[in-house]
Amino acid sequence: MADRAPDPLSPRQDRINPVVFYGSAIGILVFALWAMAFTEAANTVIYAVLAWISDSFGWFYFIAVVAYLVFVIAIGLSRFGKLRLGPAHSTPDFNIVTWAAMLFSAGIGIDLLFFCIAEPVTQFLAPPEGDPATVAAARHAMELTFLHWGLSGWGIYTLVGMSLAFFSYRHGLPLTIRSALYPIFGKRIRGPIGHGVDIAAVLGTVFGIATSLGIGIIQLNFGLNYMFGVPESTLTQASLAILIVVFSAISAVTGVDKGIRRLSEFNMLLALLLMLFILFSGQTLFLLNALVMNVGDYLSNFIALSFNTYAFDPPRDWLNAWTVFFWAWWIAWGPFVGLFLARISRGRTIRQFVAGTLILPLTFMMAWMSIMGNSAIELVMAGTASVADFGEQAMNNPGSAIYLFLQSYPWVALTTGVATVLAIVFFVTSGDSGSLVLSNLTSILSDPNHDAPSWMRILWAAIIGLLTLALLMAGGLGALQGAVVVMGLPFAFVLFLMMLGLFKALKVEGLKEDSLRGSMAGHLSGRLLDEAGGKRHWRQRLSRALSFPNHARASRFLAEVGRPAMEAIRDELTEKGFPVEIVEGSGDEEHLALNVALGGEPDFTYQIWPHRSAMPAFSIRDSRAGTHYYRLQVHIGEGGQGYDVYGYSREQLIADILDQYERHLFFLHTQRELPGGDAAMPDDPTTAGR
Repeated sequence: MADRAPDPLSPRQDRINPVVFYGSAIGILVFALWAMAFTEAANTVIYAVLAWISDSFGWFYFIAVVAYLVFVIAIGLSRFGKLRLGPAHSTPDFNIVTWAAMLFSAGIGIDLLFFCIAEPVTQFLAPPEGDPATVAAARHAMELTFLHWGLSGWGIYTLVGMSLAFFSYRHGLPLTIRSALYPIFGKRIRGPIGHGVDIAAVLGTVFGIATSLGIGIIQLNFGLNYMFGVPESTLTQASLAILIVVFSAISAVTGVDKGIRRLSEFNMLLALLLMLFILFSGQTLFLLNALVMNVGDYLSNFIALSFNTYAFDPPRDWLNAWTVFFWAWWIAWGPFVGLFLARISRGRTIRQFVAGTLILPLTFMMAWMSIMGNSAIELVMAGTASVADFGEQAMNNPGSAIYLFLQSYPWVALTTGVATVLAIVFFVTSGDSGSLVLSNLTSILSDPNHDAPSWMRILWAAIIGLLTLALLMAGGLGALQGAVVVMGLPFAFVLFLMMLGLFKALKVEGLKEDSLRGSMAGHLSGRLLDEAGGKRHWRQRLSRALSFPNHARASRFLAEVGRPAMEAIRDELTEKGFPVEIVEGSGDEEHLALNVALGGEPDFTYQIWPHRSAMPAFSIRDSRAGTHYYRLQVHIGEGGQGYDVYGYSREQLIADILDQYERHLFFLHTQRELPGGDAAMPDDPTTAGR
């Protein structure tokens, strides 16, 4: 990578961000201590603020969630969908199965296990409108369940993840929420604006995770009581919170590639096995028919469901407990899951990212919720549940729902054990990825691929556990839901700013692409001409096509052709007053780079990186040639361009550098001509060869 002066937006040493870290940590600790010391007063305040937000901003949540979803789908289908979340040459770090498992476990986790029985049964027995306990109520219950767990919420995660990955991996900005606002505020994101945005993201994330862990603790406490007689008490829940914090910290310390990845894959497999067990041990044909019907109902009524605010007779308690709560909860989880998705999605195109984050979780969610939910509703309608008043208990004590439900199926001891293991591992995957993300949000990292130190992850795991316990003491599930609605509101407005910032940045990317077609350079101008008379030198082209240089020959080309070509351009530009530097890397970072500083405009870089490639089967070589050769690939600010310059003459390489330079200047010209002057993105030449 090129040696350059450190970018103030991307410092070269990892360190804590004192304003964001201490501001958010102290605020959370004060709230937690207040909630534990003055439980009744805290509960009263939380519910009062919840009622005000629901009355004043309930409509806003409905509009906002639809707007986020429409925006990400439009971007994915647009011309920008082919852009990579990283340099142009980057490739994904994880295969599709591992990626799907990680985004699913981090994005839903314990909550899906908690609500897969409780919500369908509750919507069936106590719907917001219409008669309860009817066939129509059963269909509408699954519609509402799909609405709360489907496309709408994942649109929020997709928006945040796409924005953060784009600005961090393509433009070298820190992997924090403030980076997505660079096109709007420029370098002012380093000041109070950026600190405020990141603090709002941290607060929303902590309360969102605490809500999930609190819900899981309630469920796990019932499960332990059901299986082993462990009492349901605050002491038990506190012990569980401590235990989860310890395991989460251990997993987070091992990093994304080990602990979080392996636990996510394990949990996905376990959840799949439990779902298939219910499918094939229950009424299989009924469940498959119901799944198809539920999908059709959800998709055909999606718009009406998404805008139904029940304006004429609003069921405030139902809205606060369900739709408004869920939309605020998804928003509060947005920074956490979005940053985590960005962290595991480098190298995917925007279209792949949008399609994957919307379709993969939706597919599993539909199957899981339909099979589990319809099985529970069928038990209630048939009145054959082995536990008396199963429906009422599942509705009034959601934590008990999955365990009471499994009593109606064979191998109860095994299935309840599996459900408990799922709950624990989902706990850990939520807690470990949450502490990792919070550590990164409150740090200043030199590279988006870096993670904050282990001690910060352990500290954030402890803070999450303390806040979870405080909210449980303040009023259980109701206090958890109220707190997340309150904390989700500020970040809902930040998400609109992120939409605007990403749109402005993508317009600049479009100009870069247009400049390739509109510039005077033919982009191939100097490649096919010989030095003598300008004729097409077909023998040279054929020789290049049949050349498979080893490392020594590639290095010699950089020294004998690449450097002299760059020196000629450097000398000419220096005479004209442009600051130019030539940088040579060595070892694993061997490359040659020409960097031209353009003042306040994005700098120009042209780099040649040797890429080790497998020797093609058709190549003619002797036994000493080896199995690999080196391609000397061109990289510019956006990343690798995919073509090889080995075999170019000095003049041809100069012409290629000038092609790319003229393209860059044409891009700067067209950008300046835009009405209103879109903010330029900070192209970091140090990322071009990664």
